[in-house]
Amino acid sequence: MLVLEETELLPLIGARAGDPEAWRTLFERFRLPLFSYLTQLTGDQEASLDLIQETFLSATRFITTLRSDDKFAGWLFGIARQKVIQTWRKKRLPMISLDETTQDESLFESSTPSPSEFLILEENENNFWDALNGLSVVHKEVIVLFFLEEFSLEEIAEITGTSVGTTKSRLFYARKNFKEFYEKH
Repeated sequence: MLVLEETELLPLIGARAGDPEAWRTLFERFRLPLFSYLTQLTGDQEASLDLIQETFLSATRFITTLRSDDKFAGWLFGIARQKVIQTWRKKRLPMISLDETTQDESLFESSTPSPSEFLILEENENNFWDALNGLSVVHKEVIVLFFLEEFSLEEIAEITGTSVGTTKSRLFYARKNFKEFYEKH
């Protein structure tokens, strides 16, 4: 996973004890991945910065609920996702159904190049971001978490509060829609 290298040790003991230096280290480590993720969901850099602060405030309050230190990144991204949903509810924006799913896991198998492969193969970053921004929020979220942040399907399911099957389905349709949008433009 891009967000956290296996050899990287996070100062979670210090964070649980309220050590400001430990929290500073965590903030420095995760602020850019969170910013990228939140900006893709909200489309608003200023709102993303506010959401990062809110995410870390909640993390400091609820760090004791983290059951496994190796799940910190997913736990933190899950908090960030909840902050986005709370923001949408406050603004009374239309919500997207989280029940968009299919039971056919064979649909996940695809020879379609991943969005990151399109970026590399075509060397056209603007078209990549245009295609990504053309996706629904649900599809954009799974693309960002899987291909850009490199979370596993299980971690994405945990972050989004869905099953692995739903996550696979969303990823399949996100790739399909991304490819269609990309080919049109």
